[in-house]
This record gives sequence, C-alpha cells and structure tokens, in this order.
Amino acid sequence: MSQEYIEIRGARENNLKNVSLRIPKRQITIFTGVSGSGKSSIVFDTIASEARRQLNETFSTFIRNFLPRYAQPDADAIENLGMAIVVDQKHMGGGSHSTVGTITDIYSLLRLLYSRVGQPYVGNRNVFSFNDPQGMCPNCNGIGRKIGVDLSLFLDTSKSLNEGAILYPEYAVDSWGWSILTQSGLFDTDKKLVDYSDEEMELLLHSKPYKVKIKMADKGVNMTFEGIIDKFSRKYITGDVKSYSDRTQKSVSPYMTFGPCTLCKGTRLSQMALSSKINGRNIAELAAMEVDDLIEVIRAIKDPIAAPMVNSLVERLQDMINIGLEYLSLNRETDTLSGGESQRIKMVKHLTSSLVDMLYIFDEPSIGLHPRDVHRLNELLQKLRDKGNTVIVVEHDRDVIKMADHIVDVGPYAGNRGGTIVYEGSFADLLHADTLTGHYMKESMPIKDDFRPAKGNLSIVNATLNNLQNVSVDIPVGVLTVVTGVAGSGKSSLINQTFLRQHPEAVVIDQAAVGTSSRSNPATYTGIMDDVRKAFATTNKVNAALFSFNSKGACETCQGLGVIYTDVAFLDEVKTPCETCGGKRFKDEVLDYKLNGKSISDVLGMSIGQALDFFTIKEIVRKLKALSDVGLDYLTLGQPLSTLSGGECQRIKLASELQKKGSIYVMDEPTTGLHMSDINNFLGIINRLVDSGNTVIVIEHNLDVIKNADWIIDMGPEGGNKGGKVMFEGTPKQLLGAKHSLTSAYLHS
Repeated sequence: MSQEYIEIRGARENNLKNVSLRIPKRQITIFTGVSGSGKSSIVFDTIASEARRQLNETFSTFIRNFLPRYAQPDADAIENLGMAIVVDQKHMGGGSHSTVGTITDIYSLLRLLYSRVGQPYVGNRNVFSFNDPQGMCPNCNGIGRKIGVDLSLFLDTSKSLNEGAILYPEYAVDSWGWSILTQSGLFDTDKKLVDYSDEEMELLLHSKPYKVKIKMADKGVNMTFEGIIDKFSRKYITGDVKSYSDRTQKSVSPYMTFGPCTLCKGTRLSQMALSSKINGRNIAELAAMEVDDLIEVIRAIKDPIAAPMVNSLVERLQDMINIGLEYLSLNRETDTLSGGESQRIKMVKHLTSSLVDMLYIFDEPSIGLHPRDVHRLNELLQKLRDKGNTVIVVEHDRDVIKMADHIVDVGPYAGNRGGTIVYEGSFADLLHADTLTGHYMKESMPIKDDFRPAKGNLSIVNATLNNLQNVSVDIPVGVLTVVTGVAGSGKSSLINQTFLRQHPEAVVIDQAAVGTSSRSNPATYTGIMDDVRKAFATTNKVNAALFSFNSKGACETCQGLGVIYTDVAFLDEVKTPCETCGGKRFKDEVLDYKLNGKSISDVLGMSIGQALDFFTIKEIVRKLKALSDVGLDYLTLGQPLSTLSGGECQRIKLASELQKKGSIYVMDEPTTGLHMSDINNFLGIINRLVDSGNTVIVIEHNLDVIKNADWIIDMGPEGGNKGGKVMFEGTPKQLLGAKHSLTSAYLHS
C-alpha cells in the first residue's frame, strides 16, 4: 500500500511564510523548533483548525449554531485530513463534582460493578453516583466537605447596618444589596447587631425570599429580599463555589469554613451506597486507593458476573499506570491536576477507543514527566499509531523526538525570523542538519564544576502535607536549588505548599496559563503600557486614559479591536480591518499626540529591541530589558498575546515576574515550552538572579537545569504513597554517586 500524506500548500497563518509540506499518514510526526518559530501555527491554527471546521460543516445548520466556530486557516490548500482529536495542556475544570474517576469513565464502570455484584444489593448504578440525588450524601450534596459561613468575618456586631455591620462586600454601605436590605423596612438600620433579638437576627441571616418595594430613581420597584447567609449559601455553597471565576472564588473564600462532612466522612456518598461492599470494601474505599493498588483489588474480584467489568477496569487502570499516573486516586478532583497530568488523563480516554484513521494532535505531552517515564509516553504514542492513526506531536524533549517516524523542524528563529520549514526527514538525518535543533540534539551540557556556597538555610521541619512522610530538609540560601523526582513524588507539596506557607513573600512563577486575548499584549501584561501612557499624558498634558485602546482612546467604530467582526449566523465570523482607524485601534485625535515624534500606535508597532533604543525612561527600560533578557527582542509591544506560542507566553510571564523585587524566587517547571536552545538563555537569567544575592528554588525535570544547580533535593522513590521522602541532598556531582536515586541514573546517560 503506497504512503498517503496530509498535504498543506501555501500556509500563511500568523508568522508562516507560504509554507507547503507533506505529513505522512499513520505515522508519528514530531514538529520541533525554537519557541515562536511557527510550530503551533502549522499544527493547531492550520491543521487542527481546518479538520475541526470541516467536521463541523457536516452537521445541520441548527446544530452548528451550538458548536465552537473555527475560522478557515489562511492557506491555499489543506488536503487528506482525518477527524482530529486535540489533546492539549489546558487544565481541566469541572468543579468539586469532577474527579479523575468521572473524567476517565473508570468510576462509571466501578458504579456498574457495584450495582451488579455489591452486597447487599442497594439499587442501580446511579445509587453509587455522588452527582445524582439517589447516591449523593444528603448532608453535603455530594461534595464531601461541609462548607459553612464564618459569621465572625461576615458580621461586625458592634455596628449597625448603616455603619457597615455586614463586612461582606456585596452588602457594603450604599451597595445594591445594602439598599435592598435597608429599604425593606424589616430592620432598625441604626440599631447595633449585638442588640438584635434572636428573631431579628434569624430574619437578617435566614429569612426566606419574599418581595419588598424599594425606591429607585424616585420610583417604587419590587425586589426580592433573602436572608444574607441563606443567599450566600445558595450561590456559593449549594451552587459550588468552584463553578465561579477565580476572582469570585478568592473574594468569597475568606468568609467560608471548610471541614469534612460529618455524615459521609468525605466520601460524598449516601449511607445506603456505602453499605454495599465487594470483598469487604465499599466503592468509596476503592475510589480513595492509588491506581497501582486499586488494580490489584479489582483483579481479586472473581465473581463470574463481574468478569467483563473487571476486564474493562483492569485495561483502563493499566493505561493510567503505563502513562505514569499510578499515584493518582479516582477521587482526586480534576481541578487539582497539573497541566501535564491533565493532558495524560485526556490521553487515557482515547487509548481504549477502537476508532482508526483518526488524527491525534498532542501539545508537548512530556511536560511534567521525569526522564524515567518518557519511554512510557513514547509507547502510548506508538500504540495509537499502530492502531492505524496519524499522530502529530509538538515537542522539545530529545527522547520523544528520537522515536519519531518523521520530523519537521520549523525555524530558523522565532517570530518574523521564523515561519519556514528548515528540515523534514528522519531523526538520523536531523543530527546532520544545519539547524538549531540539529546542533542541540548532538550537544549535552556538562555538569558544572563550581558550586556556590550557601549563606544560610531555610528549614522545613516534619512536613506531612499530602504524601510527605515527616520530611525535614534545609534549603540553602543564596544558591540555585533544583527539586527533582518522578511525578507525584511530593515536589509541589514540599515547595509550592509547605515552603511557600512559611515564606509568603517569595516571588512565585507557577504553571498557571497566561491569560491571552486580542486586547492583551506584551506591553499591557508586563505593565510597560501604564508607564508609556503616563509618558504620553505628561508630554501632551492630557488624560492618560486617552492612550488606551481599552478605554477613552479606543476607536469608536471597532471599540479598540482594530478589526470588525461580522456575524453570519452558523458560518465563520468575517473579520475585516476597521476602515475608520485602519487597524490602529485609536481615535484619530489620539494619534496626533506625539512622544519624541512617535504616536502611541507607532510605539505599539515597535519591536522590543527598537523600543529599548527609543525609550530613556528608567522604569520602561527596566521592563523592556527583562523581555529582551528572555530572548523576546523580536516581539512587537502591541502584538496580541492570543497570537503567541506557549513558549513565548511562558517567557513573557518569566520576564514579568522576574522584574519583581524579592529575595526568594520559586519556579515550577519554568522550562515548559522552551526549545533546547532557549535553555541556555534561561539559565543565564537564573544565574544573574542568584549572583545578585537571591535564593532561587526550581522544580524541574529538565536535565540541563539539574546539571547547573548548586544544590539538588531529589524526592521519591516513586509517586503517591510510595513517595514523599527525600532521596538525596547535595550537588549534581554528588548525585552521580547516589545509586538509589532515579534521577542519578539519567544524569549519567
């Protein structure tokens, strides 16, 4: 059978320069290249977007109104596509009701198993669901926690309503909620709450909803009054606070108390569901087990009726073990997973699929994996290919690139200096290619010889959070400490939780995604734009808000977007440049104001390198220098963050956080999205921080970063309850001799 190809001709999305290429079907093709070179523009914005768009067009116009819309990529032709399944790094939400078990459907099989062979028989599988009224604990509504309101923080009983006795901001004096409350006529608004009778306090806190008439613009308006605690509980406790935005969660969490549900003891289920057992265990006990322990318990179920369910459960649990997630339990909430864990959980769902000739697209699936576990990932990608599927992977990890059937190297550099294909072919030939990837694949960074001496210690004593097993460890001051270990070994519990609680002043660079939209850009994200607006306002003696396309200065036709979107029902939105501002986003009168001969639009059109030459204002130059230091000279100040790659966003985040003044810096896998050639640049920044007298702590799997540490703390030996111990403390050279350390073995190779 002759080889078939996905064919792309004349792709011009983002920075792509008329790219044409052929991707072999039913093989593993890996796209690599420096951050911002155009890999994501080819794989996600061209191939994935067109495959999804064409699939959606097979549905009726009615159905298409409810589906996500994908714009037609800017390309001459894209042919021979299959149905695309995109497995990305986005964190899984889902609130308190979504767990590892529910998202993988393993818990559904477990419920079916208990409904068939559990003793005593208590009903169908819905009886074992904490998301169903038949199965959820009536005391906590299936959340497993009893959430209450801390009245001591909610109310100041020494004040009256008029004096601001309700401390929760929704009822601040003169607010909408306060107006309804005080105009209801139910309360003496000058009486201190401490003097309220039991009946008055009950009415204030727990009154059932009923209509009251209040004045608004000299007119009587009917509104609903409800007890302030009952209303809060209905919105944020019964309704699950995790379904709200992060901002709302942060604003309400100080007023809430959390504790295990006293009835179900955190299991989420009704007492009837918990009474049914198999081999002496109920379903909640199985859901709380780590996967590698659970699989043995499932295998021990010998009831003939259970055989098909046991086989399916064992297959899915084994897939989780194979992908390096054996330390997770089925009751782990999905919004507590890292980006790498989320991506691998999504992979598990597809491994049991019998569909073939699919197009699987992965975005750096090696993120969060210890070098020991990368081979597991490779085996799973090969398993998908061997079923007859096409697998496309965007990746920087050497060990993943090595196993590709076909490699596409995009470059030669980033931004407008990239966007071309610099190499296509096998891994063996890549090693001889004159590209950045080809050069760095052959090079291995040496372990450094000189280690900075510590200037003191920051101690963690007897830490027992999550899986930490009474850990005591000293983190040296004034050096670069790298914390290593397999996924789930306790690195984040030790540093991100235990250590940061003791040192809240530390500057933290975590794995949270950069919020991207067409209205945010490098200048707004890093705070440069605020200083630029002030400079324009001071020079021209006008309001600084004029120089924001999100405020007074915005072109009135396009509202500061620079483009006009025309909605054509179920078809793709049509995007055209705004004719009024010509895509410049500002009103004409704003563009008349100049700073050293340049308008605000001219400044936003400058690259970071050009802006460094243009500005002399100390604060602006400092922030621009931070962006330049992370290798982003080529980006323009006004380039929308939504057009940047994951690696570019990661570096903008690094630049933004590293300019903050601190003495302790904590970074969680900061090399995510960075090409091998970017690591040297990153290490240069870290070394400058440490040489300036700072303490830097990095959680990392990247061997080049580990080799350049002054001190290493290796966690292990495995993940979950088989981890949580310090396996090694010392320099990278000393780690080479630590035979019991998994990291040591890979440092040798």
